[in-house]
Amino acid sequence: MGAGVATTYVGDMRHVLHIEHPITDYPTWRAAFDSFAAARAASGVLDERVARPVDAPEYIVVDLGFDSREKAEAFLGFLTEHVWSSPEASPALAGRPQTAVLRIEPTGAATPG
Repeated sequence: MGAGVATTYVGDMRHVLHIEHPITDYPTWRAAFDSFAAARAASGVLDERVARPVDAPEYIVVDLGFDSREKAEAFLGFLTEHVWSSPEASPALAGRPQTAVLRIEPTGAATPG
């Protein structure tokens, strides 16, 4: 996976669902992503970040913040079963999403060298 995630706590956010995948068209992808805003809110998404590599605009990176690992994994299950499995629900998806549920580690503490 090529991009990082937030390294500081944002409120109660302790876990991030990190998603990367190729897309065919950003406006189409964005419309589909926006159509699931209520599902994200109902699933406990506390923060979201969408980015595209400057040298690969046909690629998308999404970080969704949650207060628990369980909520992040449950939303990943929702995406896998109900969104990415349906061309109608994910019209600009151009490849298999790469995902990871990450735990946010606090910064500012000395780390062993």
